[in-house]
Amino acid sequence: MSKAKPRDVQVFPLREGTIVLRSRTWDRLKFEIEYALQRGTTANTYLIQADRTALIDPPGETFTSIFFDTLQQRLDLSQLDYLILGHVNPNRIATLTRLLELVPQVQIVCSNPAAIALRSALPEQSLNLQVVRGDDSLDLGQGHLLQFILTPTPRWPDELCTYDPQSRLLFTDKFFGAHRCGDQVLDEGWSSLAEDRRYYFDCLHAAQANQVLSALDKFADLEIYAYAPAHGPLVRYGLTELTHAYRHWSAAQQAQEISVTLIYASAYGNTATLAQAIARGLTKAGVNVESINCEFAETTEIQTALAKSAGFIIGSPTLGGHVPTPIQTALGIVLSTVATDKLAGIFGSFGWSGEAVDIIEGKLRDAGYRLGFEPIRVKFKPTEADLQICEEVGVDFAQSLKRTRKAEARKVVSGLEQSQSARTEQAVGRLVGSLCVVAARRGEMQSAMLASWVSQATFNPPGLTIAVAKDRAIESLMHSGDVFVLNILAEGKPLQRHFMKPFQPGEDRFAGLATTVAENGCLILNDALAYLECTVQNRMECGDHWLVYATVDRGKVLDTTGKTAVHHRKSGSHY
Repeated sequence: MSKAKPRDVQVFPLREGTIVLRSRTWDRLKFEIEYALQRGTTANTYLIQADRTALIDPPGETFTSIFFDTLQQRLDLSQLDYLILGHVNPNRIATLTRLLELVPQVQIVCSNPAAIALRSALPEQSLNLQVVRGDDSLDLGQGHLLQFILTPTPRWPDELCTYDPQSRLLFTDKFFGAHRCGDQVLDEGWSSLAEDRRYYFDCLHAAQANQVLSALDKFADLEIYAYAPAHGPLVRYGLTELTHAYRHWSAAQQAQEISVTLIYASAYGNTATLAQAIARGLTKAGVNVESINCEFAETTEIQTALAKSAGFIIGSPTLGGHVPTPIQTALGIVLSTVATDKLAGIFGSFGWSGEAVDIIEGKLRDAGYRLGFEPIRVKFKPTEADLQICEEVGVDFAQSLKRTRKAEARKVVSGLEQSQSARTEQAVGRLVGSLCVVAARRGEMQSAMLASWVSQATFNPPGLTIAVAKDRAIESLMHSGDVFVLNILAEGKPLQRHFMKPFQPGEDRFAGLATTVAENGCLILNDALAYLECTVQNRMECGDHWLVYATVDRGKVLDTTGKTAVHHRKSGSHY
């Protein structure tokens, strides 16, 4: 992982008349799950200069000052004609305010939801708005006839993409990005970005697969030289592969047998962040998520999603001690149409009080719904620990639904099918492995799991592989560059029983155990037989698991007389 460096802006010419200004940081900017790999990020702003000049997507307030210092070296701001916004969020308002002070006459091009958000955030400003309502265009001259494409999603209902047929650049805002900082502007050697791009998709887009596929269909007929996203390198060399991957990943989400409807509203973005973390847990556990921002959803959309879902989760802020009207409407639909045997969940953020979550909980419990987790209440902005809990809650909720579905499926499988399946499972179960506890940490987050699918993989350098189920809490801490300790257990020790018990979301897996902090910051179990400090080098997707390859940095035998604990199984269908 790169060490922290000063923030700066990188200026790079892309095509004739078009440059990118990449505001960069090697730090993690905020507690949101898509930044969790902590590889920095870039905020990409695009400048098109023809007969008229347009600026696309200025960065957030972290970069406001240095961005304008760089921009004014490249452009007389009095010549700026248009400001095009892919989306509006509170983080961008400081930069927009500064720009309007310098160029009050600039025409702002955005979607209608973005215009509403701007008027609310800047009530004192006289805004010169051009609202895109369909397939509108804007002629900058010299062939730059910009085409606007509305691509709303639950997370960004105001999303607007822009295509320039002159440069054949598609400015995609939140699509096709990655949170990774560096000097590379285009994606030469794009396969090295695959993990970052997949993680970005999983965090931001997996729970809105329907809208992603709709956007891809809108892009399909465009002649595209490169995708120009809001974050990370531009997509030039891996364009075909990433487009195919987005379609494949989205279709795979839609194909999941179990679906959960995630309904929320968000006053200041905090509830939406919690929703995103819960959705991440649900999708990584193999459940399709239908995300619905009920501030912008039609009643029929909510009803349709709930009808095909095995469970639902509602998230709400508290406004003036009350539940916001869009959530009240959605809750009314739930109470009047959804069977009480469907699993439910509740979460929310608040400033000075949190009555909304209590109100929703009371109505659902009174109606007879069973809650899949204790209601989540977060004051002000979520912390890293809050988001870890939300992700683990999402995993647990999904696992509960899958257990129910699996039990129902067993009842309808014929005796012949059961015997054939059982024979295969019994044979696979004869594979054995050492019992180990994997202890991982990144920043404030730490987790652990009992593992037996561990094997030495290389002599030089010494390396090993671990198969990690996609729905394990620790999976998020096992990406390239992450570190962990592999604690190898001895026969006859109580550690195995401790780690076999179920843990609550956010619960300390090491409470009550004797531990030592390893050089890599993870925990060594003092009663282990031996330990290895490891660094993840890469990982491969294998069905319902990730196969993680790591090199061993150092290790030590703690008990020279003990024997390694081995896991013997009767079935290959479970641990």
